[in-house]
Amino acid sequence: MIKIVYDGNNDPVTFKEIIGGTIADLLDKDPDVIYVDADLMSTIGTYKYHTQHPDRAINMGIAEANMIGVAGGLAAAGFKPIAHTFGPFASRRVYDQVFLSAGYAKNDITVIGTDPGVCAAFNGGTHMPFEDVALYRAIPSATVFDITDTVMFEDILRQAVNLPGVKYIRVGRKTAAKVYEKGSQFEVGKAVKLREGKDLTIIAAGIMVHKAMQAAKVLSENGIEAEVLDMFTIKPLDEKAVIESAKKTGAVLVTENHNKIGGLYAAVCEALASNLPTPAACVAVEDEYGEVGPQDYLQKRFGLTSDNIVKVAQELLKRK
Repeated sequence: MIKIVYDGNNDPVTFKEIIGGTIADLLDKDPDVIYVDADLMSTIGTYKYHTQHPDRAINMGIAEANMIGVAGGLAAAGFKPIAHTFGPFASRRVYDQVFLSAGYAKNDITVIGTDPGVCAAFNGGTHMPFEDVALYRAIPSATVFDITDTVMFEDILRQAVNLPGVKYIRVGRKTAAKVYEKGSQFEVGKAVKLREGKDLTIIAAGIMVHKAMQAAKVLSENGIEAEVLDMFTIKPLDEKAVIESAKKTGAVLVTENHNKIGGLYAAVCEALASNLPTPAACVAVEDEYGEVGPQDYLQKRFGLTSDNIVKVAQELLKRK
């Protein structure tokens, strides 16, 4: 059951609070769950649990590749490991270990990559993965999530620990717009329709869901009704939702907080090209590296704004 409560306001609860609390609860309730972290427990709210139960929440130090190797070994021994570090280190730095020690070896692990894309803000370009989704999409049978709000995160993490294969959850640490009512339950691989529309489909993920909803409101004020889909599961993609919406509206705009090369836009275009050639466009990071700055500046710098979504949508409709 999913209840949408979006009103454009931020949730006062941070992702950090929910991440720490949910992981602690999972560890308490399931003896097979073990949490490993690359020296970031204080930043993610799990340090208190580590001090109380160091055998269930283990600080691996600044050794991310080793952390993933340990997670793979724990999975091979029958445990359900959750591994956390910042997005760039949870993706490109550990890619070989995730691919081989988890994916290839058929060891089920859950990887949380925090502050992905422009959410890295003042940590800068070195900590700003735009390529993480593309990397994880390339791992056979992996499941890739881009989280919208705290309610979604809690439900998805509780599901992920029991899902087979490699699971990658990209999520912020700070606040985000509140979209769903507490207790909402999400179906992995199934998009959530946030808004009906007949002229255009906007498919969004993560922090860009909020921007998509803002843009849809402006478009509506200008006589354009946009359907908005929250495609929180990027792999496996909800191709049925993409095709059905594209048939109805005849145009698809994808918006994401990562590189469109190999990301959500690529996944949607693959589905459209195979099933229903449709005019498509993207509001996402182009072929660029990240940089240092506050998140609102970075969203403007990379075009990840509601104003840009409106502009691209209006241009896209001319191609219908």
